[in-house]
Amino acid sequence: MNKSGNLRSTEALHFLVEFRKRLIYSLIVLFILFAVLMYFANHLYTWLALPLLKYLPQGHLIATEIVSPFFVPFKLAFMASMLLAVPFFLYQLWAFIAPALYGHERRLIWPFLLTSALLFYLGIAFAYFIIFPMLFHFLARIAPAGVMLSPDISEYLDFSIKLILVFGSLFEIPMVMVLLVSTRLVSHARLIKWRPYAIVGAFIIGMLLAPPDVLSQTILAVPIWLLYEIGILLSRFVKVEAT
Repeated sequence: MNKSGNLRSTEALHFLVEFRKRLIYSLIVLFILFAVLMYFANHLYTWLALPLLKYLPQGHLIATEIVSPFFVPFKLAFMASMLLAVPFFLYQLWAFIAPALYGHERRLIWPFLLTSALLFYLGIAFAYFIIFPMLFHFLARIAPAGVMLSPDISEYLDFSIKLILVFGSLFEIPMVMVLLVSTRLVSHARLIKWRPYAIVGAFIIGMLLAPPDVLSQTILAVPIWLLYEIGILLSRFVKVEAT
């Protein structure tokens, strides 16, 4: 019993030491990225606001609080640091759990995490380059007569970050489907059967998130539908490996 207890204590201690090491590495990388981006914080915010600025009559945003010109770029620099550090965080997670996995599991989880990060960044790029221009053009165009659109810099940051995270998450649809099939919660055949509902769901999301015109809603809905098709394709290979 003593030997078994000592072994468990040693394993628990090794677990905590390894977790602490991975956490420290992650915090160091996050701090370095934040220090670099903080230097360019104002330029970073201007770049984030560009899709909106070109549709504003006055060509600039406003700050309704005295400290906003400092704290808002500061907040953006930290959020951008977190987003850029995602691949490194995922690597540390993989390195931490890899010793407890079987060989075939280790070979699969790293590509899974890498692909998830890539899809997340593609979702961010889609939101910034496609959705932002369409949405802000529409909002600036429908302003009532006598109303000048003058968003606050803090409100714009919160709004844009929410959209970025929403579309980053939407682009994870294929990996969620792969995970569901690999854990046998859903079969590949079931995903195919759900395709009509997924298409309808994609257009419902387009109606909710895109400006109220058919073209904009279609531009948003079609990529979401294609992501579902990619998930069906990838999950097919997972099913083959499972059998």
